Amino acid sequence: MAALHEHDKHAFFLPDEAALSAFGSAWAAHLQAPLLVCLNGDLGAGKTTFVRGILRGLGYTGAVKSPTYTLVETYRLPETAVNHFDLYRFQSPEEWQDAGLDDLFTEHALNFIEWAKLGGDYVPDADVLIQFTHHENGRLLHFDAQTPAGQNCLTALPNNIGGDVV
Repeated sequence: MAALHEHDKHAFFLPDEAALSAFGSAWAAHLQAPLLVCLNGDLGAGKTTFVRGILRGLGYTGAVKSPTYTLVETYRLPETAVNHFDLYRFQSPEEWQDAGLDDLFTEHALNFIEWAKLGGDYVPDADVLIQFTHHENGRLLHFDAQTPAGQNCLTALPNNIGGDVV
């Protein structure tokens, strides 16, 4: 893997839930399958709201619910599938393998995983890591590209998408 530089990291302050959703919606235009984005942050940090925004940006108009109890929610779109995982309830990393989650990683899938660390070494390497942090009344999002595919989807962040760059 090529060494990634400091310019492959981006941070944004989003003042409220609406801004978080709108940011996800705008970023959706820059996502190309296959892609794995790991979403890290405390409960209530906005991870599901962000994925909901991405789905809206991709044209999905149906209900978007948290996968906390179902483990994964899959949304089928004309060009791709979006898999939204939540591993919060994992008791051991082996649950990843027991659930057959590797089967969802196809060349046509965008994958978003909350609490990926609970899947241990079974979780594939992320293209992008996003850290969600409560900050004042809003959220601070730190994006970190881990692969060339991750770099590609982050190139538009500073110039073309809303949010206050920090």
